[in-house]
Amino acid sequence: MEKDKSSILEILGVSTKLGLTSFGGPIAHLGYFRDEYVKRRKWLDEKSYADLVALCQFLPGPASSQVGISIGMMRGGLLGGIASWCGFTLPSALALMIFAYVLKNYDVGHAGWLHGLMIVAVAVVAQAVWGMARSLAPDRTRGTIAIVTAIITLLWSSAYGQLILIALAGLFGRFFLAKSEIPETPQLGISISRHAAVVAWVLFFGLLIGLPLLRQIAPSHFLAVFDSFFRVGSLVFGGGHVVLPMLQAEVVPTGWLTDSQFLAGYGAAQAVPGPLFTFSSYLGTVMNGWQGGLIALIAMFLPSFLLVTGSLPFWDAIRRRPNFQSILKGINAAVVGILLAALFNPVWTSAIHSPLDFGLALAAFGLLMLWKLPPWVVVLFSAAGGALISVLS
Repeated sequence: MEKDKSSILEILGVSTKLGLTSFGGPIAHLGYFRDEYVKRRKWLDEKSYADLVALCQFLPGPASSQVGISIGMMRGGLLGGIASWCGFTLPSALALMIFAYVLKNYDVGHAGWLHGLMIVAVAVVAQAVWGMARSLAPDRTRGTIAIVTAIITLLWSSAYGQLILIALAGLFGRFFLAKSEIPETPQLGISISRHAAVVAWVLFFGLLIGLPLLRQIAPSHFLAVFDSFFRVGSLVFGGGHVVLPMLQAEVVPTGWLTDSQFLAGYGAAQAVPGPLFTFSSYLGTVMNGWQGGLIALIAMFLPSFLLVTGSLPFWDAIRRRPNFQSILKGINAAVVGILLAALFNPVWTSAIHSPLDFGLALAAFGLLMLWKLPPWVVVLFSAAGGALISVLS
């Protein structure tokens, strides 16, 4: 079905609001998405959302951005995916490009309001874990899967470890959850054809293999930058902070940036909402001005577009098969466990350092859960609370 212009503008508007208010990293983003897309706007049901999260946990790249792109594609096709990405990504990318120009030496790492934004992430993730656990791990078996997954994730902190745990949970679900009743699964409403999906896969692997070869045949600085950022966006599992050492290995040893420039940008990246992968826009801007920032940003996220476009049509068909439904029940319970582990580390451990911090997190949680205030209001409240705590401390 052809998507009209109004639906694209709606996607852009909603995702821009999220791009301006979604602080706290990728796990918190999933909480913001769930509140906006599932609970408030009902663009998809809880289970379909969880299935999308499970898919994007499997794919390399920024999982939260891929979930946002997927929802945009469900709502408005390829243009909807682009609109969703633009709204969620460009606010932080533009802010970091400005940082690159005028705030390279500005230290935001100890700002009180920034600490408040880290605290509100505790409340957002806790709300998401609570809601998803009630839906996806409601019985003893799946609750146990979630708890065991959380414990192992805390002890074995590895992106590949998470993939193994998800695969094992799916295998367990196939054999031990298969006999339970499987509810009817609605279609995701993907308008992308399988032909387009195959083209996306061909482009993905073609660029991944071809760019390094082209870089050797026809040396060019901008081609080298595009290749480096495309490769990082294609091969990093776990997203978020996992990408930092890979980026550093690409830009510092080559002499494109100094260590101090890299770390200054990382500090700035903590002060903006949206995906951490927009750090690429800062790096590119430092290297080559706004043109370099744009090239690095596009190269960093292009793999996610190709992977999501190539996966969604096949995923929608596979996920509705009865046998795969039992696998997904185990996988979704494991995803709840991974979110539960992330609630402690890094979300809790990086934000809660005193009774005042815990009090502010509780207040934010109450405003979300009991008073049902919009997340952006709670974000502003927590930023002000963090600034006040810094004055009192």
